[in-house]
Amino acid sequence: MNAPLSPLVRATGAPPIPAARAWAARYHGQAGPAIDLTQAVPGYPPHPDLLARLAEAAGTRAAAGYGDITGDAGLRAALADDLARRYGAAFGADDLAITAGCNLAFAMAMTAIAAPGDQVLLPAPWYFNHEMALRMQGVDAVALPCRAEAGFVPDPEEAGSLLTSATRAIVLVTPNNPTGAIYPPATIAAFAGLCRQRGLWLVLDETYRDFLPGDAPPHGLFADPGWGDHVIHLYSFSKAYCVPGHRVGAIAAGPALREQLAKVLDTMQICPPRAAQAALTWAVDGLRDWRDGNRAIMAARATAFAAAMAGVNSWRVDALGGYFAYLRLPDAAPDALRAAEHLAAERGLMGLPGPFFGPGQQRHIRLAFANAEADAIAAVPARLAGLWT
Repeated sequence: MNAPLSPLVRATGAPPIPAARAWAARYHGQAGPAIDLTQAVPGYPPHPDLLARLAEAAGTRAAAGYGDITGDAGLRAALADDLARRYGAAFGADDLAITAGCNLAFAMAMTAIAAPGDQVLLPAPWYFNHEMALRMQGVDAVALPCRAEAGFVPDPEEAGSLLTSATRAIVLVTPNNPTGAIYPPATIAAFAGLCRQRGLWLVLDETYRDFLPGDAPPHGLFADPGWGDHVIHLYSFSKAYCVPGHRVGAIAAGPALREQLAKVLDTMQICPPRAAQAALTWAVDGLRDWRDGNRAIMAARATAFAAAMAGVNSWRVDALGGYFAYLRLPDAAPDALRAAEHLAAERGLMGLPGPFFGPGQQRHIRLAFANAEADAIAAVPARLAGLWT
């Protein structure tokens, strides 16, 4: 007889990306080289100077030892300066905690603010790891519908109607994963006002903020001196610096949250990876121009993807931005799970079906175009041609 396992973990779905890639194991190259657009991975290498600094830092005695629970002071100070530049607001190193990736940042923030039986509103379609983290903690993920006809931007008034006495937070992800939708500053401000009024946390995941067009602040929340009383900000170094394997993220929050978060940080991670922190401390300022250049690369790939899809009449790009395109299936196509499996196994085009991102997504597939060079993007229409027209 097997020993028992956590019912919460057992009730959580399997990791989606390995499931989708398993379909591609049946592909034998009949349409050309496989095109993997499943995972949000930077489609270019890290800067060589960053790689050199990572290697150097990894060989030091300091990197082999424990660091501060909230992350190394140098990286927190560098990120605070970067946030101040981006948002035009005051930040200090003490406002920040460095984490072992942004997924863990989310999970630890949820641990600090929610208990089993509580509710958290997630924009739906949602980032599947957010829902998985909540489910494992016994927290109910309540879908906040984001509809194609509204550009997949959530409605604060609709969110207000979904709140109950068990609600502890509303999560926003912008630019969004999976849709790529960018939430207008006024919408973000309205959600912040709703959370302040109702005594809730606004958890704002801006993993892809470095790929927003233009230099205007994405929102004005940090101009409010009291933002830390109701806002938790999440950030990832993975995409901007092409270092997802080094697992470095960050949380910005007020002192009350940080006091409780320290307990979670110490329990779940002890400290973030030391070598990566040392290298990134230099990179935040030292690679500023390179980072801006990567934003231009991603914008060009988005433009190329939109242009390539313009000639595929039976498929529709319902949203595009950041790293992602959210495609609506042709009317004659099967449901998204079967369609995605067919594309991977028979056409060598790997994407993630909408149901991986929550309820009501049976007619969509997400493609992470940021992974692909120009030739792979140009090949996408041929992989879709003739299917379900």
